[in-house]
Amino acid sequence: MSPRVLTAAIGEYPHTASLPETAALRLDRKTIKPINMAFAPMVRELRFDVCEMAIATFLMAKEAGIPITLLPVVMAERYQEGALVCPRDSPITGPADLKGKRVGVRAYSQTTGMWLRGVLADSYGVKPDSIAWTTFEDAHVPTFRDPSFVTRSAPGRDIATMVRGGELDAAIFGFEVPEGMRTVFPDPAAAGRDFHARYGFKPVNHLVVARSELARDPAIVAGLLDIFGESLTTREALAPAIALAGRFCAEQGLIAKPLTPEQVWA
Repeated sequence: MSPRVLTAAIGEYPHTASLPETAALRLDRKTIKPINMAFAPMVRELRFDVCEMAIATFLMAKEAGIPITLLPVVMAERYQEGALVCPRDSPITGPADLKGKRVGVRAYSQTTGMWLRGVLADSYGVKPDSIAWTTFEDAHVPTFRDPSFVTRSAPGRDIATMVRGGELDAAIFGFEVPEGMRTVFPDPAAAGRDFHARYGFKPVNHLVVARSELARDPAIVAGLLDIFGESLTTREALAPAIALAGRFCAEQGLIAKPLTPEQVWA
């Protein structure tokens, strides 16, 4: 009998370059670049059977009752501090200086922004609403609305141009520092080590979800875990990251109240 075929939106990484198939299951991978472009179609339309998903998007979707189920599979994890940048000649000397400043981020719900806002609040006393945030996109979960201290940029504006032009004091980018800018954290690697020392794990950015209808079938779940074996972890290993992400999301207004690991896996 031929294996069952599931549609899947999974990013291209060394650990996903050659995903196997099992006797019962095969993934029909859809090419979507960057992979975050798959998150909205998944939570809004359940477009795929299996999908990579940012942890903040998943927690928001879980609270909204969207029928997707988390798998203990990690696609991407990293320390976030190198993504927060400012102009090279900025008077900002470190994260504590961001209080009262204007900071740009692609979307308020972006997972890198969620982790960084949590660090700013926990370690530097810079609460989310003490910064004037500017966003450029909606959240993937369609019912979410940005908090009152968040402003949407005018259509067609570019985050890097706004930083260089002085309209923003800092911004969250990817991990290539744009020309003419520097990181807000003087030593991002040391800040990452501080995060690990305080919380005991490396922040998880992207996990994998499946449509809940499929995830209720133990054979399908077992097949998926076999396919993603190289990226497979355990619920117990993910618990600290899920608990902290749940707290950060609630404190930042992304969800109404923290979701515990037990609620996430229910």
